Amino acid sequence: MKQQKSKGISAENFFRDIEIEFLIHELKDPISIIETGIRALLEKREKYGQLSVRQEKTLKRSLRNSRKVRTMLNGLLEIGRSEAGRIVCRRFQPIEAVYAVILDTLEGTESSLPEIEEAHLCFLQQFFSEQGIFLDIAPSVSDRDILQDETKFRHIVGNLLKNALHHRKNRTDISITRNGELLAISIRDDGPGIATEHHEAIFQRYTQLKDHPDISRKGHGLGLAGALLLARCLGGNIELESTQGQGATFRLIMPIELKTDTEDMED
Repeated sequence: MKQQKSKGISAENFFRDIEIEFLIHELKDPISIIETGIRALLEKREKYGQLSVRQEKTLKRSLRNSRKVRTMLNGLLEIGRSEAGRIVCRRFQPIEAVYAVILDTLEGTESSLPEIEEAHLCFLQQFFSEQGIFLDIAPSVSDRDILQDETKFRHIVGNLLKNALHHRKNRTDISITRNGELLAISIRDDGPGIATEHHEAIFQRYTQLKDHPDISRKGHGLGLAGALLLARCLGGNIELESTQGQGATFRLIMPIELKTDTEDMED
């Protein structure tokens, strides 16, 4: 598959990006080996021996955290590709992608999750509601395909969802609507909210609101900044609606059909 690099990027930045991409790929190999070993212990007990409840719980926690590292590496890789102008478009259903992202996000806290391939979407909605995640899907997008970069799309939604789950008190609401040729995904939490004067800073890299411990966030500071970069790479944007003490709504708005001269097409 061909990949294209945006015009105007400096040689220094280009080679720096190549080094980072190489490092990320190199880190993914040992993570894969770790995951394979853990899964073997969990799934092939007749070969490796039975596990105690405590051992099984520890292995599952280790597997979840190795997957978290893989997700972070993939996110950094997509951010680098976006800065270099590399996009891979394909047709996919955004609803199914959002459901998969929710399951992936919950995997870090739930030990037993349904498989999206095996579960009916109605069952998944019920399961999500039990986790305090409520979906409102407009009929105009329920069966609609979009032409976008699905990997970047999933990383954007995943970052916004993780942010909402971290800050919520009791619930997270996700609405998916269509306005003409634009798709909108709103993710709302009922947490402490963000004061208006901090709306711009919250999207800056490595920025955390340390002076406001009630709305500070643990992490590397790239989540929302990376999500915004990816959204703009896909011809969209992220809007924030929030006031102090009244929760926050992050809204991803993006074209249903991405038209760009630099896109790669995947069947």
